[in-house]
Amino acid sequence: MVWDWIKTRWKKPQAAQNSVSDIAPDQRFYAVGDIHGRLDLLQTLLARLDPDCPTIFVGDYIDRGNYSAQVLHQLRHLSRVRGNDFICLLGNHEEMLLRFTDDPKRVGRLWLQNGGLQTLASFGITGVDEDTVGADAVSVADRLRRAMGEDLLSWLHDRPLTWTSGNVTVVHAGLDPGKPLDEQTRQVRLWGHPNFSRQMREDGQWVVHGHTITSEPRAENGVVSIDTGAFFSGRLTATDIRAGEVRFIATNEQPE
Repeated sequence: MVWDWIKTRWKKPQAAQNSVSDIAPDQRFYAVGDIHGRLDLLQTLLARLDPDCPTIFVGDYIDRGNYSAQVLHQLRHLSRVRGNDFICLLGNHEEMLLRFTDDPKRVGRLWLQNGGLQTLASFGITGVDEDTVGADAVSVADRLRRAMGEDLLSWLHDRPLTWTSGNVTVVHAGLDPGKPLDEQTRQVRLWGHPNFSRQMREDGQWVVHGHTITSEPRAENGVVSIDTGAFFSGRLTATDIRAGEVRFIATNEQPE
C-alpha cells in the first residue's frame, strides 16, 4: 500500500479571499470522503488516523462497492464508542435507501439504478434487478428492513446533515453560497447547488464536502473537496484540518 501525503499551505496574497491560511476550526479534525462500500479502504485509512482526533465522515457509506452492510455496522459501532469525536453525516445514497424503505413503489427504481443492488446483496438480499417495481419492490423493502434491523435504521435516520467547527463546515454535497448556514435546505446539503463551485461565500466559511468525484483532492476558494471515487479508484481520501493548514491523506491501490 502506497500512501500519499499532500500538504497544501499557502501564504495569503494581499488581494486573495479564503486562502488556506484563513481556515480556522476550533480544533483539529479529520474529514473522510465517500466510502461507497469499500470496507477494505475504510479499515486501512482508519489505521492511519490519530484516534484521539475528531473524525467526520461526509456520507455515502453505501452502494456501488460490495460491503455496504459491513461499512455501516463498523461506523455505527465506532460512533457509539467514540461519541462526539466520531461523526457520520448523512449522504444522498443513505437518503435514497431510507426513502426506499419508506416508499419503495415511488422511489425504488432511483435507488436500485444507483448502486442499491450492491447494498441489498451485502445484506444477503439477492434476486433483485434495477427494474424491480410495485409489489415486488415493497417485498424487497420489507426484507431490507428486517435484514438491517430497527437499530441500524434508526441510527441512519438520526444522522446529521452538517458539522461545524469555527469557520469550517462539513457537509455531504455542498451549500448554497448565497445563503447563511442556518438557511440551507436538506436538498442542497444532500444533492448540491449549481452555484456551489462557481461562487465564493462572502462570510469566510470554508466548506468540506464529498459527493462530486475529483481526480485529486483540493482546497481552494473556500472549498475542500475530498471525494476521489474510492469505489472504483481505490483511493479513499481524508483531510487533516487545523488552523491555517490542510493536509490530504489518500489510499492508493488498484481498483476492486
